[in-house]
Amino acid sequence: MNSELPTRRSRIFTQEQFNRFAALSGDDNPIHVDPVFSARTKFGRTVAHGMFLYANLCQVMGEVAPGALPLAQELLFPAPTFAGEPVELQVAAEQPAPDARSQAIHRRSAALLSLKTDVMKAGGAFTCQGHALLQLDRSAGFLSCDATPPPPPSVTTWKGLSTGQSATLIRAFTDSDLRDYLDLLGDANPLYTDPAVAAAWGLPGVPLPGPLLGALFSCLLGTQLPGPGTNWLKQRFAFMAAAHPGETLEARVQIVRIRPEKELVNLRTWITAGSQAIDRRSICDGEALVWISDLAASQ
Repeated sequence: MNSELPTRRSRIFTQEQFNRFAALSGDDNPIHVDPVFSARTKFGRTVAHGMFLYANLCQVMGEVAPGALPLAQELLFPAPTFAGEPVELQVAAEQPAPDARSQAIHRRSAALLSLKTDVMKAGGAFTCQGHALLQLDRSAGFLSCDATPPPPPSVTTWKGLSTGQSATLIRAFTDSDLRDYLDLLGDANPLYTDPAVAAAWGLPGVPLPGPLLGALFSCLLGTQLPGPGTNWLKQRFAFMAAAHPGETLEARVQIVRIRPEKELVNLRTWITAGSQAIDRRSICDGEALVWISDLAASQ
């Protein structure tokens, strides 16, 4: 590790950065890029993409542990991040959460780093709170993470949404996309720039960063299901394999729970890679929680 913990970085994001991330990710949800639309929402103005915040946290994690392999990430977005306001990115070591999955992982490898990953406003309010798990031992590679099956579907239907409803996005990020991402973030993590570091993990080339993979979910949630005006509250990722520039990725979100009384929707989120069904492999699995009160603002 190159940096002492905790590590803090000050940032002031711009609307231009929001727009660049929207173009890169495909997530042009108007709450991020349309001031007129956003003025009608509870926020009153455009807000940062959740994956843009995650990307900035990953940039700091890359300074703390360059070349480490991301295994898992949890994110909570309790408040919006606006352009032009100062925020602080905070990355600190922590003990792993005492759940069965974390204990099982840590029994398999001691060379892991658990991090608390937060974004905080000047007044002390959090706009992003998270927990990351990084693999430090390059002889180990990715850990096995079983995909989480969706709960049994119910008959709940609300605002045109139904449990079991899904949306799919197929995309291949290019080398140019990766360069644009790294340039936007100022990210020099050798895991994404040095093929020799990737080869040390047994990878055929540099992998795509987690936030670029998460951007596929961001695009689906904000443009298709539930759709424009969706507010992302929580996301959990488990990374099971690397994806690479030029590789065909299929991202999917599926509604597993609807809570009309709170205007909340839970969705399973996952990504697979490979051109043939028999060759497809799981890249990422997780779950999203979104708030859909502002869907009506797009009508």
